[in-house]
Amino acid sequence: MLRAMKLGALRVLKKSGAFARIRDSRWRRERLLILCYHGISIEDEHEWRPNLYMPPAVLRERFEALRQGGYQILPLGEAVERLFKNDLPPRSVAITFDDGGYDFYKQASPILHEFNYPATVYQTTYYSEYAKPIFGVCASYLLWKRRGEVLQPGPDLGLRQTMDLRSEEGRRQVVEELDLFWARENLTGSQKNDLLDRLAKFLGVDYDELLKKRLLQIMRPNEIAAMASAGFDIQLHTHRHQVPLDEALFRKEIVDNRKRIIETSGRTPTHFCYPTGHYEMVFLPWLEREGVVSATTCDPGLASRNSHPLLLPRFVDTSLQPLYVFEAWLSGAGHLASAHRPAEEARASERAAVS
Repeated sequence: MLRAMKLGALRVLKKSGAFARIRDSRWRRERLLILCYHGISIEDEHEWRPNLYMPPAVLRERFEALRQGGYQILPLGEAVERLFKNDLPPRSVAITFDDGGYDFYKQASPILHEFNYPATVYQTTYYSEYAKPIFGVCASYLLWKRRGEVLQPGPDLGLRQTMDLRSEEGRRQVVEELDLFWARENLTGSQKNDLLDRLAKFLGVDYDELLKKRLLQIMRPNEIAAMASAGFDIQLHTHRHQVPLDEALFRKEIVDNRKRIIETSGRTPTHFCYPTGHYEMVFLPWLEREGVVSATTCDPGLASRNSHPLLLPRFVDTSLQPLYVFEAWLSGAGHLASAHRPAEEARASERAAVS
């Protein structure tokens, strides 16, 4: 009910011309919108996880809205630097992609080139070297292919209970059981891939075809190098897509990730994105010790000079968002309507937006 009311309010604001007034205000000029994308579908991934994957046509629609709205697309590093110098151009936006999947190479980069937009890729690197699908993600996708069914357990897969694939929760429970099995058996990366192959055969899915199309895979080192040579900015996202609560282990994730990015891109990354958007305040000094100058979250909002450089907000754009919601966030109206900001910030923002 609350979401429906908020969406209705945004539609009214757009029709009234409020989007344009906020977009052109001094308040918006002093703020940076950092857009976050994850996957751009190669096939049907957006049907499986619309909160993570977007069809190429929708991404092109978003970029057309940026162009029609006269937004200034800045490289992330320049955008962050100018934000804290209070030197942003009007309608400033930076574009980021998390994880560095093969779909960025195949699907997103041609559209970015078409619009001549710079973008940052927060690149995780472990599966780049392994060149196989990410286990848990791929298992979930394979199970989704048989959605709506209830299957008998597969003992050779380590599954002992009936597989209820009729809901996301049921499929998640099967993935958790598979995770427990490979951890208990101490399977290697190769053996985990064999387990995915057996799961696909059990489900009647062509795993070889999935591998051939590179679904749910991370860019390989030569592809990361090609993207860097093409002008895309490759930045830190941890080596294993995890943020340990132990300082030594956390910093090792940064060191391992940075080493591989330097090897492939030829540049030293200093910007970071928290995997899955999870962060703890204890991470901030650890990032500073590793020379990280900015870090982005998945907290919705526009960044201002008052933002902590290691806790920068982003708008996570997904297939589930109508175009007018995307336009609301571009203008700043989405930030003003957000329920996630402290009340005192909301009041100050609303006063400033009309100036």
